[in-house]
Amino acid sequence: MSAVYKIGFLLYPHLTQLDLTGPAQVFARMSNVQLHFVWKNTDPVASDADLQLMPTHSFSTCPQLDLLCVPGGPGTQRLMQDQTVLAWLHAQGQQAGFITSVCSGSLLLGAAGLLKGYRAASHWNYRQYLPMFGAIIDEARVVKDRNRISGGGVTAGIDFALTVVAEIRGDEEAKEIQLMLEYAPQPPFHCGRPELAGEALVARVKQKLANAVAETSKDVA
Repeated sequence: MSAVYKIGFLLYPHLTQLDLTGPAQVFARMSNVQLHFVWKNTDPVASDADLQLMPTHSFSTCPQLDLLCVPGGPGTQRLMQDQTVLAWLHAQGQQAGFITSVCSGSLLLGAAGLLKGYRAASHWNYRQYLPMFGAIIDEARVVKDRNRISGGGVTAGIDFALTVVAEIRGDEEAKEIQLMLEYAPQPPFHCGRPELAGEALVARVKQKLANAVAETSKDVA
């Protein structure tokens, strides 16, 4: 049997848990895989919904990963200036076969110098900052550019993860996982992207996100 495929998630305070747990649920069904949840230490980490998440490794004990995945969330803003985090991401990214992200996690990859010259996705409210790191904005829900794969906002994480599984293990295994999870979304409202939502709804949501955008602008400046 081939070597176990090692997938690692950066776990950090105030991440959006679905950015992490959606892909993790998909990846956990892959054949011959091992998941690692990594932070500076192994103390519990609170998500932006106050869900306590438990790291399995610290930066110093994490093995070299085959796939690095960075979820997004409001905690990314503080980490874009955290040299310990950026150094770990950069070091893992030098050897990982795939470098990936969900939502605003792509901004952390960018801050670590891992997206220069690559197309990348992000949450629609934050993708404007990608060019500040040398990345190229792509508005698709899932974006693959060579060995960089990124998902858009939050719920795109499941689509992203199935795309990754198909890349690594083939379409049939990805289809099996999709069926196991009964992933057949039928949202009650057709407004999940700005181009579908209408100007008034987009304006209201942007207003609610205004403080987070201001913080992000300050951190990437």
